[in-house]
Order: sequence, then C-alpha cells, then structure tokens
Amino acid sequence: MNDLASNGMSATSNGQRIDFDTPALQRKRRIRALKDRLAHWYVSIGGLAVLGTITLIFFYLAYVVAPIFSGAELEARKAQQPSWLNGQDEALLLYVEEQNKVAMRLARSGQVQFFALKDGAPLNSQQLPLPAGVDIVSVGQDQPASHRVALGLSNGQVLVFEHRYKVTYPNNVKTITPVLEYPLGEVPVTIDPQGRALEHVTVSKGEDGVLLVGSHGAELQVLSITREENMMTGETTISEERIALPQIAEPIKALVVDPRQLWLYVINGKANADVFDLRSKQLNGRYKLLQGNAEVTVVSPLLGGISLMIGDSRGGIAQWFMVRDADDKSALTHIRSFQQGDAAITQILPEERRKGFVALDAEGKLGIFHSTAQRTLLVEAVAEGSAIAALSPRANRILVEANGQLQRFVVDNPHPEISWSSLWSKVWYESYDEPKYVWQSTSANSDFEPKMSLAPLTFGTLKAAFYAMLLAAPLAICAAIYTAYFMAPAMRRKVKPMIELMEALPTVILGFFAGLFLAPYVEGHLPGIFSLLLLTPVGVLLAAYAWSRLPERVRLVIPDGWEAALLVPVILLVGTFSLSMSGHLENWFFGGDMRMWISNDLGITFDQRNALVVGLAMGFAVIPNIFSIAEDAVFSVPKSLTQGSLALGATPWQTLTRVVILTASPGIFSALMIGLGRAVGETMIVLMATGNTPIMEVNIFEGLRTLAANVAVEMPESEVGSSHYRVLFLSALVLLAFTFVMNTLAELIRTSLRKKYASL
Repeated sequence: MNDLASNGMSATSNGQRIDFDTPALQRKRRIRALKDRLAHWYVSIGGLAVLGTITLIFFYLAYVVAPIFSGAELEARKAQQPSWLNGQDEALLLYVEEQNKVAMRLARSGQVQFFALKDGAPLNSQQLPLPAGVDIVSVGQDQPASHRVALGLSNGQVLVFEHRYKVTYPNNVKTITPVLEYPLGEVPVTIDPQGRALEHVTVSKGEDGVLLVGSHGAELQVLSITREENMMTGETTISEERIALPQIAEPIKALVVDPRQLWLYVINGKANADVFDLRSKQLNGRYKLLQGNAEVTVVSPLLGGISLMIGDSRGGIAQWFMVRDADDKSALTHIRSFQQGDAAITQILPEERRKGFVALDAEGKLGIFHSTAQRTLLVEAVAEGSAIAALSPRANRILVEANGQLQRFVVDNPHPEISWSSLWSKVWYESYDEPKYVWQSTSANSDFEPKMSLAPLTFGTLKAAFYAMLLAAPLAICAAIYTAYFMAPAMRRKVKPMIELMEALPTVILGFFAGLFLAPYVEGHLPGIFSLLLLTPVGVLLAAYAWSRLPERVRLVIPDGWEAALLVPVILLVGTFSLSMSGHLENWFFGGDMRMWISNDLGITFDQRNALVVGLAMGFAVIPNIFSIAEDAVFSVPKSLTQGSLALGATPWQTLTRVVILTASPGIFSALMIGLGRAVGETMIVLMATGNTPIMEVNIFEGLRTLAANVAVEMPESEVGSSHYRVLFLSALVLLAFTFVMNTLAELIRTSLRKKYASL
C-alpha cells in the first residue's frame, strides 16, 4: 500500500487500483504553480515599481531644486585693446546697455565713447559741453537703472546728462543708437556760489523735481530745481531753491540721496554718516559706520535706494538702511555684512533688477553678492591692481578696464536670492522694523525684494494638521474602539460603512462648504460653537450616568450593543440647545458681539476664515481614514484573548484597556500616522477655507497658508526655471521628505509595538 501511495495510486476493497496522479491533475498543479510564480513576480515588480517611482520623484524634485543653491560662475572672454583706447585719459565711468551690444566709457576729459561690446569697435564719440578751462572733479549717479549722471566740475558747477539707447529696426535689422540727453540743459548748473571744485556730487530726480548735492571739504551745497507747467497756457517755469542744512564737522567722502528725496546721507571723516531729514531740513543723527581704524572707501545705494552698501579699507561691505524704532523715529541701522578679502573696496556696482551687487577691490578681485540672501556667490581675480568695471542691467555681463585693456566676462548667476538662511531663518527686509519670517513672492514694483521664507508655510501646514488631528483623532479612535468592541454586530454592519462613505466625499466640496457656509456661520455663532464643543462630552457622560441609574428591567429592553443609538437624540438635543443659546450667551457675556470682544478686549486678531474652520472641515475629512484602519485593528484582536481575559475575571473595560488596545496599538498608531499624512498633504480644504495668509501665529482665530496650498496657488503663475518656480518645487520636496520621515518613524514605532505586545 505504501508503494501504491508513493506512486499516486490507491487500492479499493476488491483489489482494483485507482490512479490519482492523472495528467489532468498534473496539468492543474503546474498551472497553479505558474500562477503562484506570476503572482509573486507581479507583486514584487509592482512593489519595486512603486519604490522606484517614489525615488524618481524625489530625484526629479532634487534635480529641479539643486540649481538655486549653486554659486555664480564667471567666464572670461578674450581681452581687447582697441585703437581708440590708446592715449585716452583716465576712465571715470563704464556702462553696458541692456542688450549687451553697446558699451559706454566716460573719460576725465569729458569724452564719451560708445563702442561695440563684442569687439570694441568704436560706434560714436561725443564731447560733453564743458566750459572752457573746466575739469571734471567728481562723478555721481542717480539710482540704478536711471542712466542719469552728475559731473562735479572744478568751478563749482554740475553738469547732468543721461545716456539712452534707442532701439530701431531699419530694414528689419535691429539697431541700437546711443544718445546723450541733458535734462537740465547743456549749460552746467552752479551750486557752489564761491566757484570751488565739487569734490563729491550726486543727483536725484523725483516727482517734485531734481535735487543736486555737492560738497567741497566739509561744506555741503544742496540745490532743489523744480519744474512747473501751467495747465492753461502750457508755459513751464523753472525755480531753484537752496536748502540750508546744519554744518558737518569733518571732510565729506560720499553723498547719497534716497529716491523719494526724504533722506540725505553724508559720509564724512573716516567712517561717520550724517543723515539729514530733507523734509524738516534737520539732522536726523550721526552714526559710526565702522569700528577701529577702518575707513569708508566707497558707498553705493542698492536697487530702490533704500539700502546703502558701504565698502571699507579692510575688504568688508556692510548694508545699512533706515529703521523705525519703538518711538517711531527712524535711525540708520546696520543690517548685515560681507567680507570679500583684505584689500580696500574701490567700487560697488548694484544690479538693476535684483538686490544683488558686484564689488571690486584694490587688488583686482571681483566679488558677486546678494544682500537679502546674505550670500557670497563668487570672489575671483579679474585684474592686476586697480581697475574700473561695469555691470550690465541683466547682470550677465561684466566689463573691466585695467592696464589699458578691456576685459569681458560672462556671468552665470540665475538664483542669487535663495539661501538656507533666507528660506528658514528670520530675514531683515528693507523697510521692516525687525527680522521676520515672510513669504511674498511677487509684487507690482520692479524694486521688489523677494521674500521666500518657507518657515510660515511649514508652520501653517503643521498648524492646520494639528487642529484637524485635535478634532479627528479622539473622535475617530474612540469611535473605532466602541464600534469594534462594544457595538452589536448588526449595528456595526450599518455604522462602519456609513462612516467609511464619508471618505468618498470630495475635498473640494468640503472646502467649498467650509469657505462659503461654515466660516460665516462659525463667525456669527461663536458662543454656540464653543458651547457645543464643551457640552457634547458633558451631555454624553450625563446620559450614560442616567442610563446606569435606570432600573434593570428598563435597561434590558435595549439589546446588548445597541445602547449607542440612544446617544443620537442626546447629541441632537445638546447641539440644538447650544446653537439656540448662542445669541443669548453673546449678549450676556460678550456685550452682544463675541468677535469684537476677542479683538478689542483680548487683543486677539480674528479672521473669518481661520484655523478653527480648517480644523472642523479637515477634521471631518480625516476621521474616516483614522476610523477605518483603527477599527479593523481593534476588531482583528483574536477573540481568544478577550474571552480568556473575561474568563479570568476581568471586566470588559479592563480587558479593553489591558489587552485589546495594547494588542491593537500598532494598527491604531498606523491609523494616526496615515491621518496625519492626509492632513499635512491636504490642499483644497485649506485653499478654500482659509485666508491663505502666510503668517506664523498659533492663534486659532487667524488664517494660515500651507505648503500644498501655496504650490497649488502659485505654480500656474510662476515662470518656468525661475527662483520662484524652483522654491515651489522645494516646497513639494519638503512635503515629500516630511511624509517619508513620518512614515519611517511610524513603521519603526509600529514594529516595536508589535514585538512588544506579540506575546499577548
């Protein structure tokens, strides 16, 4: 018989053999084995594909984000020594126009040479209308991108000219024609009545007119020129006004006027700055710019004219601007510093479209910096010894003249405004009273300083998730435990699908409902909402206590496990009572308006679309996720454990707390982590139910902006490849990293809990 069995055969009672290992059975086993192998490989390949996809997403995001943290690159082109440069006197000013086609050189003799940037070929040469026997002593410029230059002359006069570059298309050929214009006329304006040489000069053209400032030694001369047009006759009247300012003690080294003509900065002595209020014509204050024996060597305003970049004799560059203090008085304040090297800074060139600048020192080293990001992007030698440079308006070309040669450099610096400190630390922005976390990526003003701090967005993400979990976690976990452990099976089969059906509700519908109905309703019924949150658990406990005190014959009428149905009318009654009493509570305790009481008496800002509304709406969306997983975990606890505990004399509550919850704790923890991940990544609810205000306030009555909502709002408007575009991708990378870290920690904790309670 054993031999027959080993051959897949058996014998009947009459000795007849039956073959069980038929070809059909063999074929069936082979097909089953093939299906098992296919299923194994399908699941394995599918899992690996998911991991591979997530990895590719991570690396793609990192690939898009990486360029914003790279530095600047400088590529030198062949040096030029054009014939017209031989014998030319000292260069006072270089300029490259926007198209990087035409450059301009101003010589001390007053000769303005326009030439082709590519090969140095001369295009046009003009002599400025200087009076006979008068020399140029100093050069001053208006704000970056103004193309306005003031020349201080040896006879106390100032000549103001503008260099423009007109673009035309004759015969469909792009032609750039340089032009010199004289906004105050070709006759220089006298600002020093004594006819002394103007050692320093500056010009500022505002809405009210032109302000000319010059100096000789420690004496300051300020002349305001206004132009008024008669609306009736069309006649133009030009008037001049001398502005008398307090005397300065030490020789003047530099002059700067802000574009609004509110402040005049006079750098004097070694490192002092006298700031004059041009409205009151009084001295605002005197400030020490440097410590020790260092001296100020060059001063230049940044784009917008709010900040001063001050270079010193030790290779340092400091940013200063006016800041209002607690007494509403403005004071010149040191903001941040940069260090290029040890040689004195000789020239600072601000960018015309960003808050960056280029510095040149006495050893011929060139540095590229960005003020807001506080980044030193590049420091590289471009000449031997002293030189003069020009930065193109697009900040992608640099022209350097040194040792009788012109050297061109191509600059690759696409994302200077982003750094780890600007993304995650407080930044002191222009016109702000103190460093702050700010997200403001766009503005209508071309002088705008980008503010791309991810801190308020990350904070808003965690804030929204916290208030959502604060509502959802207790309700979902308690409901899951009760449904799986105490509720009657027939009732459970009805309740669980209904709660899980909530998950099918689109979040855009929840956001729409929260923004249009829930937010104004909560604002108008604040006492009722808080009463509902407080009285609901109290009402449930009182109902349970009253039920326990009823006679046993009454309690036995309700089948075991159906007691929860009795809470439905209790909750409805408590809700109706709380909301109906809202108006009375508001009149009794809050003077008829709880919102005004919160704002005025407590000093707490109240926004209609706030974190409370987000917590209610998003908590409703998260509850089904947590409930479903946690309920399955509790229900999956082996009945042998619970029955054994009860058989040993434990009460149902003791069995729940000491056996069931501990055994199901890995699943419950996983449910919470999945719910938290859903809350962190939620987009439509926070997009429609909040004011999308990127602020860092724990106040439940204020709005917020999350990383996901910010990406959804701003990605369609961002320029592909721009810094803004890449920072939005960085937001997505932060969300992905946060989810990965949280899931990893959750898995580690879940595994630890499973091992700990596996013996139960």
